[in-house]
Amino acid sequence: MTPFMRRIRIWLLLGIGLGLAVPAVGLGAGAAFDPAEEFATTAWVDLNLGFVDLSINKAVFYMLISSLIIILFGIIVVRGGLKMRPTKGQNVLEMAYEFTEQQVAAVTLPERVFKKWFPYLATLFLFVAVNNLISFIPIPASPHTDTFQVVGDLGLYAATANINVTFALALMTFVAFLWEGFGTHGFFGYFKTLVPPGASKGITPFIFALELLSQILRLVSLSVRLFANMLAGHLLIIMAAGFSILVGSLLGVLGIPFALFFYVFEWVLVAGLQAFIFALLSGIYIGYAAQSEH
Repeated sequence: MTPFMRRIRIWLLLGIGLGLAVPAVGLGAGAAFDPAEEFATTAWVDLNLGFVDLSINKAVFYMLISSLIIILFGIIVVRGGLKMRPTKGQNVLEMAYEFTEQQVAAVTLPERVFKKWFPYLATLFLFVAVNNLISFIPIPASPHTDTFQVVGDLGLYAATANINVTFALALMTFVAFLWEGFGTHGFFGYFKTLVPPGASKGITPFIFALELLSQILRLVSLSVRLFANMLAGHLLIIMAAGFSILVGSLLGVLGIPFALFFYVFEWVLVAGLQAFIFALLSGIYIGYAAQSEH
């Protein structure tokens, strides 16, 4: 094992331990514990303008962190110069680029619109992936303040476990594939593509209604899939750890292996997989709308 991978393993183990142990110190055995509190998005900085709420809350905070990680990492690697013998940072950047190019954009987008929509799909994948991954790093943003009187106890939270966040991301994809569909076929021409050529006039209205409904349901399914998977994963971790905290005895120790299992499973498999599925489906929808003939 390389020194770099050894450091990653050490930090991961420390993160798991802190994420599970510190809340126990703050809450104490037998204390009231409500997992739903971990997903509360109370405004930290109130910026409600009436017609739109721009308040800074936990979800916004996590999204800002993700954006800064992606932007600063890219700037640092590129400003340092791309080398024939790549550095570790350049390796990570190139792997992310090649993966989104070959496994997401190349298999979903027609060649005609590849250059147009590849940057969007790559950005979408990286944004969701980084948001998912950092959600398993314990930071002092938990609603409980027994241990850290100012900022709260260490806790786990995912911005993508907030339906407002995933709906907004899905809405961007929804607008993107409608934009491409209208641009390729025209406004009325796009709706004509919802009915296959040669369909009987008697069933044409039913086919059109079903296809139109399926277009709308893409928005729902895309947002709910990511939201539900991330919410369920974090709830499993929090509830397993919470069991150990509340029982506060030898029996409570039994919850720790389950919490560790769910933590590793979600962090290693689900976080990246859900980002890939979200970006892949977005590419499929945009590519389908961009096809000359359906």
